[in-house]
Amino acid sequence: MALSGTLLAVSASAELSSSLDLGTGRAPQSLARKMQLADGTGAGAADLVWSDRRTIAASGSEDLDLAGALTDAFGATVTFARIKGLVIAAAAANTNNVVVGAASATQWATLFNAAGTVTLRPGAFLAVGTGEADATGYAVTASTGDLLKVANSSSGTGVTYDIHIIGASA
Repeated sequence: MALSGTLLAVSASAELSSSLDLGTGRAPQSLARKMQLADGTGAGAADLVWSDRRTIAASGSEDLDLAGALTDAFGATVTFARIKGLVIAAAAANTNNVVVGAASATQWATLFNAAGTVTLRPGAFLAVGTGEADATGYAVTASTGDLLKVANSSSGTGVTYDIHIIGASA
């Protein structure tokens, strides 16, 4: 099975303006990055993708096993050795936050360090991509460094989030 059309793109733009005596001063600012990956496992390539919309009960959490427990859209087991792109988006209708990272055991710590977490408030998102020339990406080590924890920050209501992971099997 081939992976094609793999693109991760992020852009931000804004313009500062200020009224001056004889006009308006403007300072447009922007930052954009994109990553186009070919099919494969080396630099500038990926051969696996997994995505899902998930719901976590109030005060609950789940550990996503990046090396051998997830199944793709065709029912095949996905075993990531390297992550090249990750997008996680909390639903805008959530009441609680979605907290990503810091699994209690065998945590995937090459992106989020051992104790690191990211809090996604309702409607927030996180997008991470490696450079196209990066063959390493964020390594996943089966059985010792492969769990990505996603948690609901509080009680009372569940949270929903979307997740999309692009990576390589070797």
